[in-house]
Amino acid sequence: MQKTKLPKFMKDFLVYLTTIRGKSQRTRKEYEYDLTLFFRFHLAVQQDLDIGNITSIDISTITIEEIRDITLEDLYLFMEYCEVQRGNSASARARKVATLKSFFKYLKGKRRLIEENPADELETPKIGRKRPIYMNIEEARQFIDGIQSNHASPRNYCMMMFFLNLGIRVSELCQLNKSSIQGRYLTVVGKGNKERTVYLNDSCMQALTDYEACGKTAYKGEGEEPLFVSQKGTRFTRQTVAKIVKQINHQSGLQKERLTPHKLRHTSATMMYKAGADIRSLQHILGHSSVATTQIYTHIEDEQLQQVLENNPFNIVRNK
Repeated sequence: MQKTKLPKFMKDFLVYLTTIRGKSQRTRKEYEYDLTLFFRFHLAVQQDLDIGNITSIDISTITIEEIRDITLEDLYLFMEYCEVQRGNSASARARKVATLKSFFKYLKGKRRLIEENPADELETPKIGRKRPIYMNIEEARQFIDGIQSNHASPRNYCMMMFFLNLGIRVSELCQLNKSSIQGRYLTVVGKGNKERTVYLNDSCMQALTDYEACGKTAYKGEGEEPLFVSQKGTRFTRQTVAKIVKQINHQSGLQKERLTPHKLRHTSATMMYKAGADIRSLQHILGHSSVATTQIYTHIEDEQLQQVLENNPFNIVRNK
């Protein structure tokens, strides 16, 4: 597939994202996708091109003069296109708003290439707060018991223990190195390359000891040795770990709908909150930059309060 040619100011912005802002390559690709789509749509509107062939529109020749002519109304038109014609959800559109705001802020504030920022007044679509989907303790035990006994089972068991006990992200698990472990502490590199240290409880330590003793596959790649090595001798990808979770879900007979590594993270966080973890501690363990993100787990408290009220002895329905 031919790589899309980008205008220089857009390439400069993407470099700024990773080198100065510390954004991950995954976030950079998402921003690149959003901006490419926006500029293709903008050119299609300005030049009366077929929107059905939007992927073939060349954006490499866009000049900074054309950027200066972009208005808030142009951004609204793009958001309408994303919602109506592309069927983007509110969260998907919110990401595009964040991309546009960051890009135009960079052009004005960092590069002084534009005098007016058209995205200043661009509102973010309202997103309904979703309750996290998670397993209860019985489902989690059934899931773990479903790890089939073979040469890979100590590794897979250890990875699942890290998800369920530490609540780490799948991208963080894939980036773990042997050197990430110092005694009973694990250094995790999270979003924005922010490091945090988490304690390894007995379950994690036992799983790690069993994995190290099983004669794991030798690492065949370059750089630091990963903590978890695939059967091919490579570092795991998010997709491969997701396949392992899906396989265990199927083999266990649990068949939990859309069970992913992220759902295991939700399960861990929910169980820790139920066991009495305070929000600030949970925020550190999960690596959330804002405590507001961690507060999605307080829905457990809401459910428990509801149950208390349901069990109130005065909850009596009078017969008419």
